[in-house]
Amino acid sequence: MPGGGQKKRKRSKAPQQSFRSRLRRDKQMLLMMVPGVAFLLLFFYIPILGNVIAFQDYQPYLGIGDSLWVGWQNFVDLFGNPDFVHAFWNTLYLAAWQLVFLFPVPLVLALIVDSLISTRVRRIFQSIAYLPHFLSWVLVIAFFQQMLGGAGFVNNLLRDWGMEPIPFMTNPETFPVMVVVQMIWKDAGWAMIIFLAALASIDNSLYEAAAADGAGRWRRMWHITLPGLRPVIVLLLILRIGDILSVGFEQFILQRDAVGAGAAEVLDTFTYYTGVVGGGWSSGAAAGLAKGVVSALLIYGANKLAHRFGEDGIFAKQVR
Repeated sequence: MPGGGQKKRKRSKAPQQSFRSRLRRDKQMLLMMVPGVAFLLLFFYIPILGNVIAFQDYQPYLGIGDSLWVGWQNFVDLFGNPDFVHAFWNTLYLAAWQLVFLFPVPLVLALIVDSLISTRVRRIFQSIAYLPHFLSWVLVIAFFQQMLGGAGFVNNLLRDWGMEPIPFMTNPETFPVMVVVQMIWKDAGWAMIIFLAALASIDNSLYEAAAADGAGRWRRMWHITLPGLRPVIVLLLILRIGDILSVGFEQFILQRDAVGAGAAEVLDTFTYYTGVVGGGWSSGAAAGLAKGVVSALLIYGANKLAHRFGEDGIFAKQVR
């Protein structure tokens, strides 16, 4: 070539397809999406419009159109309500218990299952672990009541041994522990599946190379397994932080009378008793809307923090 240089070959760009041709190409996939999109619209997005009653003195017999507009007054009254403040801080307290003691359990279970050599034992362990997920909270609470209630199996056994019964299900001080135990028994096995899928994506050649270099099981787990699971751990942690104000409705409302509102009152139960039972529709909507806004801000902040540590989080940071 003259001048000793080499001309760069231009890559031939694939011809862009028109919108109509792409629509024709993906017609079957788009048709498969229609039921899911319709479900989201009907039961998630359209009901969002009903949050307008949070800014009204809503009266059901007048409807949204004729109810009096009060602006931010419902939120001012809400944040000045000591019952709401108590429910808010109690929600954060119980959510902290769940985050610290519940979140690591599925990861530990996944590591245990992945280390099992026998495929049959692994399948049996998986089936036993995630079977309680398919039980309703009514059955779960009934099961714990039969085992740990005042007339349950454990307390009857203590009476037979001449010991005093222990109020496992009615003690407000130990209620956070009971809540975490119930959630671990019900949902830890199901959440384990996500970590098992992430473990399956780690290249086995990394383990073989580390074993050839003399790395033991603990070193392989620390330097290969956990770094391979880090993106999934960060993603699930962000989602859990965003959902931190939703500690559970059915689980708490079923046990609210047993331990008292002081221990079991959370934002979800406060919204139910204020809006539905008490007829304060606008106050209940304001509490729900405030909870949703705070959850969205928590997700955004946690995702930004993940970007600072070099993780993608829920969505990757845009590179210009």
